[in-house]
Amino acid sequence: MAELTMSAPDGAGSFSAYVALPATTPAPALLVMQEIFGVNQVMRDICDWFAGQGYIAACPDIFWRIQPGVQLTDKTDAEWQQAFELMGKFDVDQGVEDLKASLQALRAHEATTGKAGSVGYCLGGKLAFLMGTRSDADANVSYYGVGLDGLLGELSAVRKPLLLHIASEDQFVPKQAQEQITAAVADHELVTAYVYEGCDHAFARQGGAHYDAAAAEAANLRTLDFFRQHLG
Repeated sequence: MAELTMSAPDGAGSFSAYVALPATTPAPALLVMQEIFGVNQVMRDICDWFAGQGYIAACPDIFWRIQPGVQLTDKTDAEWQQAFELMGKFDVDQGVEDLKASLQALRAHEATTGKAGSVGYCLGGKLAFLMGTRSDADANVSYYGVGLDGLLGELSAVRKPLLLHIASEDQFVPKQAQEQITAAVADHELVTAYVYEGCDHAFARQGGAHYDAAAAEAANLRTLDFFRQHLG
């Protein structure tokens, strides 16, 4: 485990990212984007897992402008309320700019090959979609991204491969929104979407209320195949 510090692109200060390094370097890099609970143990474990698969994995603190160092769990109502409050205050456009700065810093890391992608979960899934439309990341993966139906107008800006994991019973993404998303990307040569039938939001979060081991394994294997193909 290491830590990477980035300067904000607007000069507002600096923020940090948890970084997990693989056994062998140089290696391709992944920007891992958090759920609404901050850079907590779940996100650190995900980074560690990707490092075990041969990637430099960094999870930036995207809530740093609101409250640095957030580490909530999904186990209590109070933490859920705090997480939703943070998400409500989060400036998505500014967050994407911070993530683009993080991507640049990650690409400049001494242990990277220069190839770098992104992967995000929940709120991070939305940000992964936006990294696909607004950044030069080499490949991007969104797990149950929220609000993607409102961003479909940006699909024409996708220039690198984008993979979407969608939960058919996602309590935060209505069926109509899912249908709009899948229809919009159906003929896009750079976008692939998989729908996981019977699964709710956060089906890949180990220990979560809606964790589905089979669906999580399928999504994770698809993600690894995708990154191997596009990041080397």
